[in-house]
Amino acid sequence: MRRSSSSFSSSILYGFLLSVFLLVSAAGAARTEPSALVEEQPLVLKYHNGLLLKGDYTFNVVWYGKFTPSQRAILIDFVQSLTLNPGRSASPSPSVASWWKTTEKYKAGPTNLRLGKQISDEACSLGKSLRTGDIVRLASKVSGRNVITAVFTAKDVAVEGFCMSRCGTHGSARSATNPKSRFAYVWVGNPETQCPGQCAWPFHQPIYGPQTPPLVAPNGDVGVDGMIINLATVLAGTVTNPFNNGYFQGPPEAPLEAVSACPGVFGTGAYPGYPGKTLHDGPTRSSYNARGVNGRKYLLPAMWDPRTSSCSTLV
Repeated sequence: MRRSSSSFSSSILYGFLLSVFLLVSAAGAARTEPSALVEEQPLVLKYHNGLLLKGDYTFNVVWYGKFTPSQRAILIDFVQSLTLNPGRSASPSPSVASWWKTTEKYKAGPTNLRLGKQISDEACSLGKSLRTGDIVRLASKVSGRNVITAVFTAKDVAVEGFCMSRCGTHGSARSATNPKSRFAYVWVGNPETQCPGQCAWPFHQPIYGPQTPPLVAPNGDVGVDGMIINLATVLAGTVTNPFNNGYFQGPPEAPLEAVSACPGVFGTGAYPGYPGKTLHDGPTRSSYNARGVNGRKYLLPAMWDPRTSSCSTLV
């Protein structure tokens, strides 16, 4: 994590934690003895008395690098699936919206997202090798009050720490127009060519651990379907731990948050190398566990439920 007087960020170590989880579990599985089996303790994310993002928020997007219209639609449809807005009918169950409702259990109250501005920087004005400060600069272009800004980087754009220690980031920075206020931002990169085994599992075989066959991506795009998993991770962390004093476990510079506390779990019965129960689309043989707008299907990670102190899945 990088801190300054103007910004701080919480790196989502989902891919890194997943790799370690698979590696350690695979190594230990061969030597597990009955005497070593103990009752698993409840997972607890402590609330540190900070502000949470509750209420109505505008979701702005910065597209950095080249994304196809199809890729943009997959990501935008996911965002629009999170909140049931007026004029839209509810998606069939299990839905993206029902997954998002788990965040309401964090100090009670919904976070409603409405799609706002979208800007494109296909020419990559800051180059194709970005640092964390560059992400903040890009996000600040469409920042504001009650705004969450997402920066999506294309598959050929390198970002500091990407693949090595993180698949995405969320944080906050001071507003350029009002230095007394802060805005929240998230960043997610397309891992298609750089690290699909780390940041697009289970749609690609992992670098470490059991080498089970990958699942078929529900939208036919391994990189962007992987981005959905990581976007879900950072968004849940953003609203439940926006300023590093919300819900988390461990040190604030490397916190386990709402979703990152449940690595590798997408359905019931999950274990190392197996993401758990999923639903299957007959024609494409793809795997999913949530339905969204425009007939979309997504695979979403488990989220910690503060009422049960456990990782909750949709199926």
